Amino acid sequence: MDITTAVTGTSARITPCGDIDSDALAPLRAAADALPPHVTDVQWDLHDTPFMDVSGLHLLRPGSAAQRRVTVTGLRSQPLRLLLLAADINPGTFDGLPASPAES
Repeated sequence: MDITTAVTGTSARITPCGDIDSDALAPLRAAADALPPHVTDVQWDLHDTPFMDVSGLHLLRPGSAAQRRVTVTGLRSQPLRLLLLAADINPGTFDGLPASPAES
């Protein structure tokens, strides 16, 4: 897994390249944990992430100790379906997701 991190002011963008699974979780968490304390907004850019399992849900869920605002961009179809399923099961966990096709 290749991970690119860019910090601009109080914002950071983390871009993983590869699948997000249990093997990738530790380095991705380390990338987020290594962000400077002044970073208040973290954007996960998943345009190069074709697959994500439940490990990605643990990574992206709200409530981190750093209290940072987390956004996700570049969702491909499989990671988006997983996030929508998680939001359907536990509404409010992932705010800002589009309605699932069944609700549209």
